[in-house]
Order: sequence, then C-alpha cells, then structure tokens
Amino acid sequence: MRSYQAKPVREVTGELTVPGDKSISHRSLMLSGIATGRSEVSGFLPSEDCLASLAAMRALGVHVERLSATHVLVDGVGLRGLSPARRALDMGNAGTAMRLFTGLLAAQAFDSELVGDASLMKRPMERVAKPLREMGADVRTTNGTPPVHIVGGRRLWGIDYSMPVASAQVKSAILLAGLYADSPTTVISPAISRDHSERMLASFGVRLEVQDLRVTVHPPEQLRAQNLEVPGDFSSAAFFIVAGLIGAGPGGLLIRNVGLNPSRTGLLEILRSMGGRIEVLDARESGSEPVAELLVHASPLRGITVPPALVPLAIDEFPVLFVAACCASGETLITGAEELRVKESDRIAAMSAGLQVLGIEHTVLPDGMRICGRDSAEVFGGGEIDSCGDHRVAMAFSVASLRAARPISIRDVANVATSFPGFVELARGVGFDLHER
Repeated sequence: MRSYQAKPVREVTGELTVPGDKSISHRSLMLSGIATGRSEVSGFLPSEDCLASLAAMRALGVHVERLSATHVLVDGVGLRGLSPARRALDMGNAGTAMRLFTGLLAAQAFDSELVGDASLMKRPMERVAKPLREMGADVRTTNGTPPVHIVGGRRLWGIDYSMPVASAQVKSAILLAGLYADSPTTVISPAISRDHSERMLASFGVRLEVQDLRVTVHPPEQLRAQNLEVPGDFSSAAFFIVAGLIGAGPGGLLIRNVGLNPSRTGLLEILRSMGGRIEVLDARESGSEPVAELLVHASPLRGITVPPALVPLAIDEFPVLFVAACCASGETLITGAEELRVKESDRIAAMSAGLQVLGIEHTVLPDGMRICGRDSAEVFGGGEIDSCGDHRVAMAFSVASLRAARPISIRDVANVATSFPGFVELARGVGFDLHER
C-alpha cells in the first residue's frame, strides 16, 4: 500500500501550475466524441479518472489520438454515431464519469453497462437514474449502486425536473440525455452548482436558456467540433491556496492558470472571510472559462460559520478547508455538507479520524463539523493517518504537515493519481518535505 511521509516545514514559496481541470476534461471528451468533425483539446488532465473517460469513448467507437499527455484530438462520430462497447465500461474511481455517461448512454440505441472500482461501486446512482427514468430511459442500478445497466432503444421525452439537492453531476447527466429528447428539457436546482456543462454545450452550438437556477436545453441537430483549452483545476489549486495561507514565505506563493469559474470558487470567498489574502492577477477568458493567476500570502486566519449558500460551491474542497479551519483562531462551523458522506469516502468521518490522531479538538455533525482552531506555529501533532483511499483526504493531510510538530504518515494514497498526477513533485517544488513510499 502506497503512503506519504510528510515532514514539517515552515515555509513554501515560488510558483507552480496545477494540472488541467478534471470536470472540464471529462466533458471535453464526451461532447467532442458526439460532435461532428475533429475537436482539439489542450490542457487535458491525464489522470486515471479522465483516462477512464477516454477509454470509454474509444470503446464506444470514437477515435481519440493523444499527441501528448495533455493534448488530445477527437474525431467526433456525430450525435447518433456511438456504437456499442464489447464489454462493460470501467469508470475506475470516477463518479463524474459514471454519472455523466449514464446520461449520455440512456438515449443510445444499444445496451450498456457501467462498472467501477471498489469505492465507486458503493456510491449512490439513483439520484441520476430516477430523472432519466422520468424521461423514458431504462436505467437499472443494483440496490441503488453500480453496476448500472442501461437498456437501449428507448425514446426520450423532455421533462421539467427539480433537483432535491444541488448537483452538477445530476444536472449534467440530464442535460446530456436531453440532447436526444423529443422536446426541451429543463433542470431546476435548489442552489448554484457547477456550470461547466452549460458553458461547454453552448460552445458546441447547443441552444440553452439559463435563468437563475433554471437551465433548459433544446435538442440540437448536431454539435459542432471545437478547439478547447482546459484551465488548471481549481480543486487541485485549493491545496496550494491553503498551503500558501498557512505557510507562504515573504513573496507569497503564485499559482498560475487557475480556472475561476464562479460556480467553483466558493472556497475563495470562504477563505477570504476567514482573513485569507489571495490576489487575483491577469484575469482573462480561456475558451468558455475564466482563468487567472493567484498570489497567496501567509495570513492570520479566524474561525467563521461557513455560509450555507457557499457549501455547494466548495464541496470538493472541504477536506483542505478543514485543515485551514484548524489553523484559524477560534471556532469554525460547517453544516449543510452531507454530500461529503457519499464521496470517494465518507469525508466527514475520514477527516475526523485524522484530526483526532493529530490532536485537533472538533465535533462531528451529521452534515459537517465544528472545529476549534488555533493560530500557532505547531497546530497539529504527528502520527499515522488513514486516507481511506480518498485522494482529497490524502492531499489535505499533506498540507497539514506545514503546521505540524512531528512527521505525518498518510496511508493508502494511490488514488491521488485519479485527480492529481504529479502532486508530490509539485509540492516538493515549492518547499514541501513530502515523499511517497
């Protein structure tokens, strides 16, 4: 079993560029694959999750050529040109891929089966299957979890669907199925969620109407091939944003080419309300997405009650937010984050177990955590942490080493490669004393 050994350091500095956005990389392959013509994707994230999507598109008859690890050419087969895979499509650890492919394949003329690794096979899939069935699809789960079986050849009709919980994955799956429906499909969300699918669908020529929390997709005749630039993944940058706030040297820590989609950057608002000093430099557009450089300065943080409206905009960044809260003076209260219970691990339980090992006073809540932080040079103790095979938990506790009294050993870190290949090398490049064994 792979592990990290993270020794305490007191300063990180310099600059780095994080890998491409995982959510956008998944979507770029899927939409390019059903477009008409050749699409070019630069900045693609060559993580295990995204490579699972690439393999699935190839299995469905799409020619994908990798000019380099991050540069991909996709020859689209058209909206109705996918062909049946010879075997079950293995999504690995990629929950995004499984849910989005469920939507895409629900409208195809052939049967499909989706499987994944041990962690993914435990994750809930009915939240996607239910609205797709309302559209006329035949989607079958196994006691609510994968394998997901899709019976092809079903006619889909447009629906108005109000999501009980804000979820970009559920919304995107419905919108993808809506491309094939006989009339427009509308998704209404109870709160803001990521809008990468809406932005990218529009760039491919699909007609959408977006009004507040309501998005309607009109079935197109075709999608037009595009040249796509994938910005740096904000969720990956989050680990270094927190690292800079609790350990940057006098010149700060510069993170280049970070995607700053407003539906993703709730963590910036949360950290700034805690006293974090984060400068946005050279803001610009890259394709359909906003990007910029972030200059992060060491900052005295204070505990806050996280506004509920920001929770869905920062849900993937909560493990490292817990670390920031430990380094803040006073109490931080996080609620409304029950979604953390059904990620790659139960992230509330996994983070709580690790914080207990490191001597942090905290209280576990059904939908979050209450953390008693302290702004001192040595916030954390040391010891051995079980990441529960969760990439974001493993990387979050690596950041904790910047304020640790003793080394931290983090077990079961192989899944970091699912989202952030090269994490150790990048971290070491800005001053972490981090090694993988």
